[in-house]
Amino acid sequence: MSKGDFASMMEAGFSADKVQKSKSLRTGEVVEGTIVQIGRDSVFVDVGATTEARIDRTELEDKQGNLQVKIGDKLRASVASVSDVTGPVLVMALGRGQRGQTDVSQLAAARESGIPVEGTVSKAVKGGLEVQVAGIRAFCPASQVDLAYIADLAIFEGQTLQFKVVEIKEDGRSVVLSRKALLEAVKQDASREVLARITVGGDYEGVVSSLQKYGAFIDLGGGVEGLVHVSEIAHRRIEQVQDVLSVGEKVLVRVLALEPNDKSPIPKLRLSLRAMTEAPVVVTPEPGEVLTGKVNKHTSFGIFVETPKGSGLVPLRELGIVRGADHRKFFPIDSEVKVVLVNAENGGKLTFSVERVASVEERQNFRDFARGGATKPAEASSVGSFGDLLRQKLNLASSKR
Repeated sequence: MSKGDFASMMEAGFSADKVQKSKSLRTGEVVEGTIVQIGRDSVFVDVGATTEARIDRTELEDKQGNLQVKIGDKLRASVASVSDVTGPVLVMALGRGQRGQTDVSQLAAARESGIPVEGTVSKAVKGGLEVQVAGIRAFCPASQVDLAYIADLAIFEGQTLQFKVVEIKEDGRSVVLSRKALLEAVKQDASREVLARITVGGDYEGVVSSLQKYGAFIDLGGGVEGLVHVSEIAHRRIEQVQDVLSVGEKVLVRVLALEPNDKSPIPKLRLSLRAMTEAPVVVTPEPGEVLTGKVNKHTSFGIFVETPKGSGLVPLRELGIVRGADHRKFFPIDSEVKVVLVNAENGGKLTFSVERVASVEERQNFRDFARGGATKPAEASSVGSFGDLLRQKLNLASSKR
């Protein structure tokens, strides 16, 4: 390969890399970049375009005129304009740090482009907030102040906040703002960032945000929530979600599926707590097996007993008490009780009986007695009869004289 060919290849590669790096910007778009230069009036930001974007230095200063950023810092702002001559111009918010007054045409441009405006809440009025945006009085309805309902709007008085311009009427004498729209946009951006790293089968830490009869909602951050159905909470049967989980509790969950959501751009997430632990070895009791357990729950139709081989229901008819009697008094919580298995369903649901224990133990005692006699044939033959064997077991005198 000649030097000329090598140089041509390098130049082509550099040009391709530059084209690949650059991107077209549009007015109103929110971009993130790195501060590469700080001038007397402007701060220059690399946002991946062919030329650096610039932002008015005063937007990045505090009230005392001190610059709050440095070279290398990341900056998130909105594109105010795009020009092939001067390059992209960024703003943090219209009216923030900018010299002079804001006119109605600038508000109209902000409405069209989606660029946020910055204003100070002068007072809370009936139905919303009165806001001053660089000399122009605007109104933010109560329903547009926050993502959630705020009962006392007076807490916002004197605060400087960012809004989106929703409506301009009467040549600027009626300007309607929305802070909620801006917060929703920020929330969606955060949600997209969280969803970008979530994959089916992955394990993630979250916080229990709410409890329902059918399961628990887990906040994975950035406004992304998923549902752990009650059947996915544990390997055992869960009667009430609040018995196992509490709001605010940190948990580790596995993502089972991401499903389309008709009501939101954020997909529905199916999560599992059960998948994070190994299933315990289930030892099912044998039919007719007598177990000793403890009463752990009362219901109107019986009691639940926890045994070494699983928890099950003892229906009222199997308790062995007089009909209509208060079974809670006969079988207090944590009291020890003997039960025998009556039925075991495929799903692991067990049904026990207290009443049948006595008859089962009687039959078992007789079988043990019979096996004990059969193990000594020589002795049995010398006694001569079953009656003699029985008398020997019971230490009774022989009938023979």
